[in-house]
Formats: sequence, C-alpha cells, structure tokens
Amino acid sequence: MKMPPLILSVAVGFLATLPILAAESVKPAAKIEVIFAKPADQYVDVRDGFSASEKGQAANLDTLKQHIEQRADALVPAGQKLTVTLTEVDLAGDFEPWHNPDMNDVRIVKDIYPPRIDLEFKLTDAGGKVVKEGKRELRDLVFMMKLSIDRDDPFRHEKAMLNDWLRTEFRPAK
Repeated sequence: MKMPPLILSVAVGFLATLPILAAESVKPAAKIEVIFAKPADQYVDVRDGFSASEKGQAANLDTLKQHIEQRADALVPAGQKLTVTLTEVDLAGDFEPWHNPDMNDVRIVKDIYPPRIDLEFKLTDAGGKVVKEGKRELRDLVFMMKLSIDRDDPFRHEKAMLNDWLRTEFRPAK
C-alpha cells in the first residue's frame, strides 16, 4: 500500500513530536505553591476600582501570587516545597469616590490605609516531612515612610512587606 508523500510527512512529523509531548506532561512538582483560601471577592480589599470587577480582583491576587512564587523560589532550598495560603488581603490605600465622581477607579494611598496580608505557610522536605509551618499576620504601619525604587508599581507596598517576611522567615543558615 502506497501512502501519498504529504500524509507520510505529516505522520512522521507527528511521531517525532510524541517524545516532546510526553516529556512536557511529566513536569516536576512546583517548589512554591500559592493558594487562595477564599474567592477574590471575599477578601477585605483586592479591588481594582470602587465598583470592583471579578477579573480585576483575580488579576490583583495573581500579581501577589506571582511575586511570592518568584521571590520564594530563590530562598527555598532545592528538594523542599513551600505552600503559602493567603487567608486575608487588604491592599494599601482605598477608593474615595466622594472626592470626585471621576476618581472611582483611583486608589488613594494614605497612612490610614496600610497593607495587611494574613497567611499560613508550610515548608516540607523531599519526603513530605514538615520542616517549618505557621500563621503570620503581616502589617506595615510605616509603609509610607519607606523609600521605594519602583514608585510606578501599584503593589510596591505589599511586595515590600512580602519580601521582608520571606527574607526573615526563610533566611539561609550561615
């Protein structure tokens, strides 16, 4: 039975990609896992405007998740796994629409609106044995007095607070 050259080349191309597809499906478990304890609209304040959108709230939480994953990856030793569960989030600032109707989507950052994040974490070794775990209530009441390199980042206060916690909690032993 003769196969047309086009069908034969497609079949050979498909068979050549099978090892790649198989390798991608067997990815190692993530070293850092961030879990949200509740839906985005149930946190104190992860809003993207005075009238919050579900998509904007999810994007704000995802920004914090990505930051934790990136920073913790450098601090958690190979062979260990860190699971962080965000139980409460209150972003720095708030929306004050009474100033002007055009400012419904402008987050006003003042000392009276400090960032707050409550979390639980568990650090396990390769065998699943718990190395360290706990609950933390992160607060930064002097966040307005700190210098920030990236003043254009709307999450700079939360990220700085998370960085401080990660450095303190998972500082490598000397």
